[in-house]
Amino acid sequence: MAETEILLRVRDYDLAATLDSGQVFRWREQNGSWIGVVGKHPMRLTQTRDGIRAETAAPVRDWDWLREFLQTEIDWAAVLKTFPDDAPMRAAVAACHGLRVLRQDPWECLASFILSSTKQIVQIRQIVSLLCERFGEPLTQPPATLSPRGGERAGAMDVSNLNENHLCYSFPTTKRIAATTETDLRACKMGFRAPHLLAAARHIADGKLDLDRPRHLPLAEARAELMKLRGVGGKIADCVLLFAYGFDGAFPVDVWVERALRQLYFPRRRVAAKRLHHFAATHFGPHAGHAQQYLFHYMRTKLD
Repeated sequence: MAETEILLRVRDYDLAATLDSGQVFRWREQNGSWIGVVGKHPMRLTQTRDGIRAETAAPVRDWDWLREFLQTEIDWAAVLKTFPDDAPMRAAVAACHGLRVLRQDPWECLASFILSSTKQIVQIRQIVSLLCERFGEPLTQPPATLSPRGGERAGAMDVSNLNENHLCYSFPTTKRIAATTETDLRACKMGFRAPHLLAAARHIADGKLDLDRPRHLPLAEARAELMKLRGVGGKIADCVLLFAYGFDGAFPVDVWVERALRQLYFPRRRVAAKRLHHFAATHFGPHAGHAQQYLFHYMRTKLD
């Protein structure tokens, strides 16, 4: 039966921390709910006592795509048990309890992180918003906001108060980006990242890189495959491997994570970058990427 609403029953899930932790860039908090797009589904997600309520503007028969995106079916307690039992990790988990790692579409994730280079999250959101508005496919408007009472409907759908234009568009395809120009992309305020995004889109659209291939490779080979793309270094590749392909051992190291490692694990010591990366690759266990996300969010929101 097709429905416009579903309750995903899940415990120990912090929706706000998950959607605002630098993994995705198309979600906005609005009156206690989160408005965004998954694939071609504009939607509203709301944290409730029993889990996450999801609402779409058009009826949906199979919600497995949303469960996959939110990763609501995994045994999160088992993941946490694999983290190292040290003071910094315990502090990060306690401060960011319920933070999860999402599972995204590979192209949207790759493109978004190509655009993230040297940018703050608020700036990345702006660039992605413009990109979707100018080159994405128009979608049905998302549901209206909820009443402030944390879950009750405010009445019939009314989308007149939604002014986030990017929420009305799908993420542009590789073919759509490949057919545009660097000048057009620079108009989306992406600067030097424009030729990188254009080259990646054309490389994929021309069949030179199959985006399904990395998921079938060992981690190191999958990383090397993505790094063949212009503008994709180790950090961006690891973000995509973790957030899109489910390589839990991928450990992206950006300025925030490096700061967390130095401040929390090597205080008052000068540690070479090579040793720091070796530590990151060996200390955090089979779900190191999840541990990384806790350290990233902890450093960015609690310690900075």
